[in-house]
Amino acid sequence: MAQTTLKPPPEVGPAREELPARAGRPRRSADRSRKRFAYWLIAPAVAFMVLVHLLPTAAGVVLSFKRLNTFTFSRLWDAPWTGLENYRGILFDSANPLHSGFLGAVQNTAVYTFWTVAGTLGGGLLVALLLNREMRGMRLVRTLMLAPWIVPSFVVAVLWQFMWQSDVGIVNKVLVDYTHILGERPIWLLGDNTMWAIVIPSVWRGLPFAMIFFLAGLQAIPNELHEAAAIDGAGPLRRFRHITLPLLRPLIAVQLLFGVIYAAYQFSIPYIMLGSNPGPDADLMMTLIYRQSFSNNLFGFGAAASTLLMLAMGVWVLVWYRAFKRDLEPA
Repeated sequence: MAQTTLKPPPEVGPAREELPARAGRPRRSADRSRKRFAYWLIAPAVAFMVLVHLLPTAAGVVLSFKRLNTFTFSRLWDAPWTGLENYRGILFDSANPLHSGFLGAVQNTAVYTFWTVAGTLGGGLLVALLLNREMRGMRLVRTLMLAPWIVPSFVVAVLWQFMWQSDVGIVNKVLVDYTHILGERPIWLLGDNTMWAIVIPSVWRGLPFAMIFFLAGLQAIPNELHEAAAIDGAGPLRRFRHITLPLLRPLIAVQLLFGVIYAAYQFSIPYIMLGSNPGPDADLMMTLIYRQSFSNNLFGFGAAASTLLMLAMGVWVLVWYRAFKRDLEPA
């Protein structure tokens, strides 16, 4: 009788081990294709940022190291290289007439930025607290409060320029003729009052934007927190200090960041109301840079001053981030 030999079954181990590897290949290729597609989607935005922001910024920094004026402007990139001479002249050379003007503009910009940001944030928070309640016509009031924000800066500057007129302006009529708060008509667009003449319109225009931010934050705070605090005996001021204000710190941080940068780079309202040479009491960095670059044709000085302003804003961003880092972290 013939003996039959049984063959062992085929080993299936290696085949099973190859399945995950084979399944992983199309998965990895799909991931690569998704990443490639995402890169193609953001490529136009990256190219736009490079062309509109990075290249002009780099060009301005390079021009700040050149002697670029009326006589050398036709050569532009081939203008004489001066190194740090423009920076030394405006920062440390007391014999340079641009030195005192630059320091005055820095001081005025700091004052303007402080009062504009303080008025915008403080006024926006106060108005948001007033509007965060139920009453008849509240929707209409909230809509009307946005009017200064949607008006262009040019229109705001022209309107306030007429309002600040010494003889026929509505401001002096209210302060002198109607309420008799002042005994004589001040001149707002010249001398010591010019700083307030540009601060108040800037606050008036920026306040609605801050108000919208704070109103949204106030409506997001649970009412149970205030009710529990009221039951424990906390008054309105204590509830505002220990509940409302801490919960609004992230919104305050964001508004503070953009408010300082926006105020430091403000140009349209001061320029339209006071011109390119508003005088030593209201000459800001942007009006100084514009006047020296395009009126006096000192393009190298203007580029150096612009670079210093950019560096100052970079330092401000670092200080702001360290101060509000915990408030911006997710809970």
